[in-house]
Amino acid sequence: MTKAELRNIYKQKRLAISTKEKLRLDDLLLIKFQQLYFPQVGTLLTYWPGNNHGEPNTHLFSGFLRHTIPGLEIAYPVIDKATNTFIAKLIDEETVYITNSFGIAEPKEGIILDAESIDLVFVPLLICDAKGYRVGYGKGFYDRFLAQCREDVVKIGFNYFEPVDKIDDTHSFDVPLNYCVTTEKIYEF
Repeated sequence: MTKAELRNIYKQKRLAISTKEKLRLDDLLLIKFQQLYFPQVGTLLTYWPGNNHGEPNTHLFSGFLRHTIPGLEIAYPVIDKATNTFIAKLIDEETVYITNSFGIAEPKEGIILDAESIDLVFVPLLICDAKGYRVGYGKGFYDRFLAQCREDVVKIGFNYFEPVDKIDDTHSFDVPLNYCVTTEKIYEF
C-alpha cells in the first residue's frame, strides 16, 4: 500500500482506540521500551503527543529516560510551517509551551540544539514497515531534520500496531528508524 492509503487506515485505527485501552497500551509500550539500553545518550529529541491524533504518550518514555540518564538534555521541535522544517529547542522545568498551528505544543523559548549533537530521536509515525520506513503525517519534517543528524543518531518510533510488510512508495530521502517499539515486540532495523 502507499503512504496515503496507510495514513488513512492507521489514523482511523488509532482514533478508534478507547481512552482506557490507550492507557493500557501506553503502559505496555513503556515496559517494552525499558528493555532497551542507551549508554551513550546525552541528548533526546522528543515530541509532544497530539491527543487529537491518538499518539502514544511520549512523556512516559522521556520521563523514564530522564530518571535513568543523569544530566539528559531534552529538546522539542519548533516548526517553521513556511519551509516544512523545524529546529530543536532544549527544555527545562521552567519551559513555557505554546500551541502551534498544527495543534502541537512547542517550547516558546529555549536554546537551539544543533541537529548533529542529538543522540536519540523519538520519531512520530502512524505505521512503519519491515525495513523501518515509516508513514508520518505527510509533510516530511522529520526526514528533513534527520538528514541533518549524525549517521549514528538512534531513531525510535512507538506504535500500537505491528509493522506492515512494505510501504510501496518510499523515496531515497526517507530516513528509516533504528527501532520500532510496539506493545508486542521491539523491532530493530
